[in-house]
Formats: sequence, C-alpha cells, structure tokens
Amino acid sequence: MFKLSDYTEYIEENIDQVELPEGPVNLYDPLRYFLTIGGKRIRPILTLLGAELFGAQKEKALYQALAVEVFHNFTLVHDDIMDDAPLRRNKTTVHEKWNNNTGILSGDVMVIKAYQLLCKNIDPKILPETLNLFNSTAIQVCEGQQHDMDFEQRDDVTIHEYIKMISQKTSVLLGSALRTGAIIAGASESDKDAIYDFGLHIGLAFQIKDDILDLYADPEKFGKQVGGDVMANKKTILHLTAINKATKEQLEIVKQLQYESNIDLKISRTRQLFDHLKTKEDCQERMNSHYKLAKEAIDKISVSTENKAALLSLASYLMEREV
Repeated sequence: MFKLSDYTEYIEENIDQVELPEGPVNLYDPLRYFLTIGGKRIRPILTLLGAELFGAQKEKALYQALAVEVFHNFTLVHDDIMDDAPLRRNKTTVHEKWNNNTGILSGDVMVIKAYQLLCKNIDPKILPETLNLFNSTAIQVCEGQQHDMDFEQRDDVTIHEYIKMISQKTSVLLGSALRTGAIIAGASESDKDAIYDFGLHIGLAFQIKDDILDLYADPEKFGKQVGGDVMANKKTILHLTAINKATKEQLEIVKQLQYESNIDLKISRTRQLFDHLKTKEDCQERMNSHYKLAKEAIDKISVSTENKAALLSLASYLMEREV
C-alpha cells in the first residue's frame, strides 16, 4: 500500500546527497537552510513514482528526483524575493533571513546543483532526452513567472491566459518530474506522453487548489501568510472568476480594495465579496475538471491498474489537502 510519508522520508534521508561545500558560508548556508526546512517533496516523489510505475526501482531515479526538488527550491527562493514574501513553510524566507543579493546568488547556485544531480548515475543513452526535457521545463517555468509578474500591471487578464501561465509556472514541472521517471524506466513514447499529461492536469488542479487555500486556509496550517495574493493584488483564478461575475458596483469595490491600506480589512472584505459571488465553488469546479482530465490521462497508460494506485492516491491527497 502506498504511504506518502515513506516517500517523503526517503527524500529527506537523501537530501544530503546534494553536496555543498563549507564555504563561502553566506552562499551555501542559505541552501542548507532552505533545503532542510521541510516541504511536501511532491515533485521528487512524482519522479520516483514515475519510475516505479514502469517497473524501475526508486533508487534508480533518486538523483534525478533530487534534481527536480533542488530546481523547485531555486524557483521558490527567487519567487519569494520577487513577491517580498516574509514566510515560506512557516519559516523566514532566505532573503529576509539574509538579504536579497544572497538570496539571488544562492538561488543561482541551486540551479547548477540541480544540473549536477540530473546528470549523476544516469544511463548516458537517456541523458540527452532527460536534459532536453529539463531545459524545456526550466524555460517554461521562467516564462510563467514573467507572465505572472506582467499580469500585475494589467487589468485585462483573461482566465485562459491565467491557466496558460500556471501551466508554465507550476504544471510543467509536475509533468516533467513524472516523465523523467518514465524515461529512466524505459517507458514507451505513448506512455511518457500520457504520464506527462497526467502531471499537467494534476498541476493545474494543484495550483487552483493553492489559489483557494491562499485565501481560505487555516493560518496555523498553511505555512504562508493567508491572503498573500490579495495583499499583492495578484490576478489569481479566484480574482478573475469574481470579476467575470461581478456587477458594476462590485467591480468598483474590487478596484477600491486594491488601494486599501488596512491589510486585514482588505483581506476580509475581498473574502466576503468572493463568498457572495460563490467564487470558491466555481474555482473548485474548475479544479475538479482538471482532476478528471488527469485521471483520464492515466487511464491511457499501458500498465496494470494496481501499478497506478500509488499515483492516484497521491493525486487524491493533493486535491483534498488543507495546506
């Protein structure tokens, strides 16, 4: 039976495989700090499960799974700087604990470490395919982040544009993590395509869930500041769904709230408006539609239903989580 905790512990036990020199301490201590403050480790676990799905032992994909995790952590360190976020996983962010310049440089080193891990203990025959996938994914993640920042300056962002942005910023890394495991296990092209599609739709559902939790999560469990997206005037799926349903009077309230200096009032009034418009329910419906598409994609994979149980169990956890 699949136990998420077993896989999380396996990643935690092996995170020290990311070899870091003793100095300069202001370069490497932030990496040690950030890599050991926890997290769900979902992306590296997907790489392990992607390999196991097609018959490989998880140990065969360990370094590539760690590469995915280190790359993901790099994006978080830099995202936190761009968002001026004070907390990550209920801990002080790197740029707050040190400074912006240290955060940028430490993040840069994380990218190099990710490539070192990706190339470690891998069959040379599949290295080009693995590198091409990783490179393509890294570029799309950066494009998604740029779109996200661009949206902050626009008032005409559409839901379609937003879905494309989170596909690049979030979903492609989940799809890539799974496909990397499938490559290592020697899966067929059709199976690699199907597991990538599964990851894409789970990623979209995951991000929509994250948008919902950002405003509606229990602050004690969330690990980040609840209402952070509202504070930053981000065009999340909640915001875009609301303005598509709002009356002229309600749209005026949204505009006024963008300039509200009282943070608690801004968050509470935004939540009240979204509740009135049933925005949360609409977004949950959209999330569930991507979850359904993910399950349809995994149905196409040519392995036994029993072998798919672990991935489906993880997908179910991601949809039901409260943090």
